Amino acid sequence: MKLEAHPPRFLHYHAGKWEPLGREVIVETPVSLTVNGQAWLTFMCTPTDLESLAVGFLFNEGVIKSRDELELVQVCKSKDNVDVWLKHPVEQPQQWRRTSGCTGGKTAVAIDLARPDLQDGITLAPQLVNHWIEELSGAQQLYRQVGGVHTSILSDGKRVVVSAEDVGRHNSMDKIAGRCLLDGIDLPSKIIITTGRISSEMIQKAARIGASIVISRTSASSLSISLAEKWDITLIGYARREQFVVYTHSERILQHSEGLFEYKPPKEAQKQSIY
Repeated sequence: MKLEAHPPRFLHYHAGKWEPLGREVIVETPVSLTVNGQAWLTFMCTPTDLESLAVGFLFNEGVIKSRDELELVQVCKSKDNVDVWLKHPVEQPQQWRRTSGCTGGKTAVAIDLARPDLQDGITLAPQLVNHWIEELSGAQQLYRQVGGVHTSILSDGKRVVVSAEDVGRHNSMDKIAGRCLLDGIDLPSKIIITTGRISSEMIQKAARIGASIVISRTSASSLSISLAEKWDITLIGYARREQFVVYTHSERILQHSEGLFEYKPPKEAQKQSIY
């Protein structure tokens, strides 16, 4: 990832003293999305893994459901456009709702969705909530260099399977969804851990990915809590060292440390799509 380097023109104040500071900053740039030759929208994003960002966005918006629908995904040489061709025609949403997130995300998905298709039978010990927050910190490569970057990771309960960083928290979730789709990643259990605030569109993206547990280092909005309760998602916020808040479905968080993580497939999986 190429960062923007600056000469020592920033000013740093510490303990009553000023000094010039030269450091790199995270890149935020407009990248347009073209679908079947038609311009749809412009992401404000960190220009990394743009194929995943585009495909994940279309998946999370319910435009596509599988990799088989993709004919071509191509990032232009200047990295300011992602061109996606599908094997079928698709109508561009006529109205985009501006989301509450950084970089001005957009969605055309209705808020009130049917119950998502989630893997049930997952339980997690409190110690592992703290463990995954530490794993999240370990995945923040760009953040350690320049700061100002959101990170999200996808776990199967035992390891980090996919990680993504972006100046926009929504973009990091779309990149995870896109990478899973492009690489054919299908996990028996899914946990999302993110640095970003959990607003309604964030819980929608987590539900679309199929995460039964969502952990954030910061807060959750009232609407995201309502949706998580409705969709049977365990939502955890303010996860710090040795502390966190469980907003919904606390039955997945064990009261003891025996059996740190367990996944027991239900006898009869009831699968319903949220789209």
